[in-house]
Amino acid sequence: MILKQYFLGCLAHASYLIGDDKAGVAAVVDPQRDIGQYLDDAASHGLSIRYAILTHFHADFVAGHLELRDRAGAAICLGGRARADYPFTPLADGDTLDLGRVRLRVLETPGHTPEAISILVFDQTTSETIPHAVLTGDTLFIGDVGRPDLMASTGVTARELAAMLYRSLRGKLLTLPDETLVYPAHGAGSMCGKNLSSETVSTIGEQRRYNYALQEMSEDEFIRLVTADQPEAPSYFSFDARLNMQERPTLDETLGRALVPLPLAELLAMREAGAQIVDTRDPADFAGAHLKGAINIGLEGKYATWAGTLLRRDRPILIVASPGREGESAMRLGRIGFDHVAGHLDGGMEALRARPDLVGKTERMTAAALAERLAGAHPPIVLDVRSAAEHAQKRIEGALNIPLNHLEERAGEVPRGRPVVIHCASGYRSSIGASILEHQGMTSVTDLVGGFTAWETETSRHAGPTQSPRRQ
Repeated sequence: MILKQYFLGCLAHASYLIGDDKAGVAAVVDPQRDIGQYLDDAASHGLSIRYAILTHFHADFVAGHLELRDRAGAAICLGGRARADYPFTPLADGDTLDLGRVRLRVLETPGHTPEAISILVFDQTTSETIPHAVLTGDTLFIGDVGRPDLMASTGVTARELAAMLYRSLRGKLLTLPDETLVYPAHGAGSMCGKNLSSETVSTIGEQRRYNYALQEMSEDEFIRLVTADQPEAPSYFSFDARLNMQERPTLDETLGRALVPLPLAELLAMREAGAQIVDTRDPADFAGAHLKGAINIGLEGKYATWAGTLLRRDRPILIVASPGREGESAMRLGRIGFDHVAGHLDGGMEALRARPDLVGKTERMTAAALAERLAGAHPPIVLDVRSAAEHAQKRIEGALNIPLNHLEERAGEVPRGRPVVIHCASGYRSSIGASILEHQGMTSVTDLVGGFTAWETETSRHAGPTQSPRRQ
């Protein structure tokens, strides 16, 4: 048996290649949209990818089931309750798929979504009755369970799904042997739960003992627990969930349109016509010099998540990237279905060498300098673009909190006429925030180098106005 996990850190997404190298057949479960790694590994093991299986309609990325169908001839398999625009094989509770001596058996486990399934994996050379592993999709994570509040737009309430989830966990997954391995579709950093572990594999026994949502409790207690304090879902989640149900162009088709080098004059003309420009370089490079009006969303952070949150789907996207990273910038947008990239600036920032009038800079400030400024007669406005929960836990005294995902529509709340120092936890989100404010015409915006982490380090050496929540 071959069972390989692929973990995509930027989306905290896990996918799986399962096969029998003697029989030469395999399945891919919850594939990402760029499928080259599955094809390469299948070829190296002499495997033909027979099935592309989705455990549910993912909301945080566009899956690669259509790509595997078109390039590998794989049959698409979905849960029996699923409805989609393309032909697929429905998998109901107890259905099996045989890959030589490897058997996949379906468990219907609704709760995160109505059509969700989990997949038992049997290595029949070892045991025909004890599952070696279970692929749990977004039903059961390591340390958490799938959030039940992402389907409101389809008319299914969070309470209804949470009740389904309770029964799926208790009636299906927790009946499995303690030694069965648990392979989920996401890990720490995913917005599909609130307490995901950084571990990417566990066992049913470990989860039975340590997962907070699997402890002894009533259904009503469980519903209250799993519906409370869920993070705000990015706006593109409902878009991606629908896209995973639809026939659509493949990633190769969309990248063929996206990777067009644009002369500066053409890019500027497209911007005047309404295109949005995203600069995918590191925040420090962006601060040193950038095309005025560009939004900085760096590749080294949660690029796709923030791009999906902040960029519009009804306007073309133009990319400014470090040389050689244009393709990565477009491909990672394609992973979340943002296929409306219309090209990239030919030559990157070198194209602006003769046009200094188009180049902007973002001032940066150290934590020590900010402490001095705050103690002076004319302190700046401190703008915290972290989440409300982060701000409530620890903050710079007097800071204005506008979470980054709401900054564009709430930018009017930032006082004009005074310098603004913007910060997040480390400097990634604040660079995005500074570029949004500059795009809206604010000129006195300074980015705090190192963010709140640097501020805490500075104020731990010197008494400073760091404020923690008061104890009641």
